[in-house]
Amino acid sequence: MSRAWAAVVVNYRAASLLTDCVRSILADSSAGEVELVVVDNGSSDGSVEALQSAVPGARVITAPGNVGYARAANLGIAATRAPIVAVFNPDLTMEPGTAKAMLARFDEEPGLGACGPRIRNVDGSDYPSARRSPSVPLAVAHGLLGLWWPTNPFTARYRELDADPAQPRSVDWVSGAAVWLRRGALDTVGGWDERYFMYVEDLDLCWRLRRAGFDVGYEPAGVVTHVQGASTARSPYRMLVQHHRSAWRFARRRLTGAAAVLLPFAALYLTARCLLAIAEHAWRASRASPARG
Repeated sequence: MSRAWAAVVVNYRAASLLTDCVRSILADSSAGEVELVVVDNGSSDGSVEALQSAVPGARVITAPGNVGYARAANLGIAATRAPIVAVFNPDLTMEPGTAKAMLARFDEEPGLGACGPRIRNVDGSDYPSARRSPSVPLAVAHGLLGLWWPTNPFTARYRELDADPAQPRSVDWVSGAAVWLRRGALDTVGGWDERYFMYVEDLDLCWRLRRAGFDVGYEPAGVVTHVQGASTARSPYRMLVQHHRSAWRFARRRLTGAAAVLLPFAALYLTARCLLAIAEHAWRASRASPARG
């Protein structure tokens, strides 16, 4: 039976959050029955077994190890057929009516290639998931100041903090934690770039979609709640290094032609920024730790 949309949940050791995520997706019947598949990146925490016990009909694809977010997303997309496919982190839940709202946006805008919903944190605050594609000066200023001054004007501009989160709009890119995609647009750009293991693959995908002539949107009528970093908190320093490696890959893709002269400076900046981020995380962790007697 043909279905209007598909959902791909990329799981890596999300524990009981995976079951909560899948249940919330299946519970939203506002756009009809969803074609759902979970792609598991070699989890060993029992999350898949718990899901299969709680939702016996759940379809699970086992990736050949922890292959990263982009490759797992492509595996799930290839296993589905619906014209609109959403990719999700496993540590989020979707509110009823979200599927209908997101599909309506695609129906209204034939040139829409990707669209992100409103993402809320567990405390009900908004996560700035719809952002600007940064220029080199903006990226440098945000990257340095944002570590200790999250509301600085450069970070505010990059994250579009002045935008009303209740209003739909066109944006440069949206978070891959929850993103709806038009299959035809994905096919045009060759899907997610599997050379990214984790981080920045969403920025890269939206950048390529826009270069191919597709639009990227933000639709607040669709709402998800996200537990930030549930799958990465176990290895924070490794993830910080991976984040900066991904940023370097995107810099090499974007800085071409005459702009390639900036690549050595980008490499130095990202190395320094990674070390600063590690130091900042260690400092915050030390302040959060209970005093030892």
